[in-house]
Amino acid sequence: MNEAHDVIIIGAGSVGVPAALALAREGVDVLVLDSAASPGQGAHKAAIGGVRATHSDPAKIRLCLRSLEIFHTWEAIWGHNIEWTQGGYSFVAYGEEQRKILQALLKIQHRYGLKIEWVERDALLDIIPDLNPEGLLGGTYSPDDGHCSTLLAGHAFYREAARAGATFHFGETVGGVTVERGCVTGVTTQRQSYSAPVIINAAGAQARQIDRCVAAASSISFDHPVSSESHEAGITEPVHYFLRPLIVDIRPQPGSSNCYFFQLASGQVIFCLTPDPPVPGFDCRETSSFLPLVARRMIDLVPKLTNLRVRRTWRGLYPMTPDGAPLVGWAGSIGGYLVAIGMCGQGFMLGPGLGELLARMVTQSSLSAEDQEILAHLAPDRQFRRQEALK
Repeated sequence: MNEAHDVIIIGAGSVGVPAALALAREGVDVLVLDSAASPGQGAHKAAIGGVRATHSDPAKIRLCLRSLEIFHTWEAIWGHNIEWTQGGYSFVAYGEEQRKILQALLKIQHRYGLKIEWVERDALLDIIPDLNPEGLLGGTYSPDDGHCSTLLAGHAFYREAARAGATFHFGETVGGVTVERGCVTGVTTQRQSYSAPVIINAAGAQARQIDRCVAAASSISFDHPVSSESHEAGITEPVHYFLRPLIVDIRPQPGSSNCYFFQLASGQVIFCLTPDPPVPGFDCRETSSFLPLVARRMIDLVPKLTNLRVRRTWRGLYPMTPDGAPLVGWAGSIGGYLVAIGMCGQGFMLGPGLGELLARMVTQSSLSAEDQEILAHLAPDRQFRRQEALK
């Protein structure tokens, strides 16, 4: 049996579900396929929920500005409580190198209208009283950034996408893509075949598997440079709310290149770090080394955390690109094949804004100058010459 749709999205995660919602709201017949039993069971489930527009890449700034607006107004518009908290982000500096990096980034961030400023030591301690004052020079503070529950938000997007008419099939793994006359025409899973003139690859860490399916069907060799890395996170017991902004420490230390954490509205402190050297591969098993590494960094930053008990840790996958920015656009050699991959661990914050952009691309709506700028920066065939400073 061949089931026909206008668009097939592969991946029901942080990008695929918002894209399905945006497309369905435009009247597009969209099918979302995912190998898991329910939405958001991949990298989305492992995300900690921070949302910021304070990047160094113009495309990510623009997409996340829209995402912030969507998250901020979600409950008022749709009625779902996703625990959105506009607590801001603070990148702290305990050394001159970090100060220079953060202050230099303000130029591009201000150019794109971001509300972020350098805050000197004493003023930053007024915002975050429990920061370790010893050696603190100051930091940047962006009050419009925030965080929410990834599980509640993911389910809310899924419910509204289904209500708008999107079809979701879970437990189906895409094993093949059909191509005719240089254009995609559908996919096959272990259950059946589906046809559509547009296929969106939003498969996260498994994105290259879909690339290989398209290449096998078309005899055209291409492989988008997305590689998977393992990252760990954790959450503590709930305590009295005392820590409003999400804190980021970009100082490299043995075993990690940065550390970041925040307190949920419900009281738990949720935390993560970027391992150094990176841990390539698809291993999602927790390690014994993560908690001692991250605990030392967090306690050094906020000594008040010393006696807080950790409830659990987990490990997820970051689909990385050579320059730390996603790959978004039509695969030029294959008609109808649209990629939205390589989110570099930021799919949750990029997803809502990116989903709307993907819908405009599919429906051939008039793309604004901002859309064109985003797509130029994220073009899948671009030269990887720069690095996202805060990836």
